[in-house]
Amino acid sequence: MDRVQLVLMGLPILLFCSDVVTLFAPLPPAAPQPDHQSRPGPDAVQPGDPSAADASAQAEPQVDGPGSGTTVDLKFCASCSYRGTAMTMKRMLETSFPGIHVVLENYPPPFPKRALSKAVPLLQVGAMATLMAGDQIFPRFGMVPPPWYYSLRANRFGTMASIWLFGNFAQSFLQSSGAFEVYCNGQLVFSKLSEQRFPSELELQELIGSRIPDSQEPVGNKKPDSQDLVLDDGNDDDDDPAIL
Repeated sequence: MDRVQLVLMGLPILLFCSDVVTLFAPLPPAAPQPDHQSRPGPDAVQPGDPSAADASAQAEPQVDGPGSGTTVDLKFCASCSYRGTAMTMKRMLETSFPGIHVVLENYPPPFPKRALSKAVPLLQVGAMATLMAGDQIFPRFGMVPPPWYYSLRANRFGTMASIWLFGNFAQSFLQSSGAFEVYCNGQLVFSKLSEQRFPSELELQELIGSRIPDSQEPVGNKKPDSQDLVLDDGNDDDDDPAIL
């Protein structure tokens, strides 16, 4: 086997090993939360200070808007490249309803698909091991290597590359849920799994706005009230020109 064949055979093996390491690697540690109970500095307001109430009121940010107290959960399929759509919807909701809390979260596939996706790398390893050492594996089980084994072994590079490619495709399919679910305060308001489509920005804006307590018109779409319109009744003598 020359160097070119070694390189072509080692590349799929290297990529496959990297996929296995990534799959079974532990999750990265969570980001440290800021310490809100740190010691007060020299300029901190003492509890007995009369200006403590005024200082605390100025220090605390006032978040007020149509969406205050409302939480929207956007659960989407991360492996389906839906994150861009979720970020667009998040920015639209935060702009339309100031004060709203939008949470982005991955929507995992059902448990059987997740379990099968974990088994795909093991099947890939077993298939490659059988391809490389089938002459010793089959006799241990009292079996004669079948004819298809020799035909596959005659083209090891093509067979191993096919095993790696089809395994990754199957794993990506099993890890995808195709979901884009929208929850408002824990209630489902839109489901891509049921509708088989994405919601439009105007549709999602109306769905969320109808479920916000004491909802107002979204920012930018508010119409002037009838009391703000001043109608000229034609009886203002000060503005009328003198009639000769």
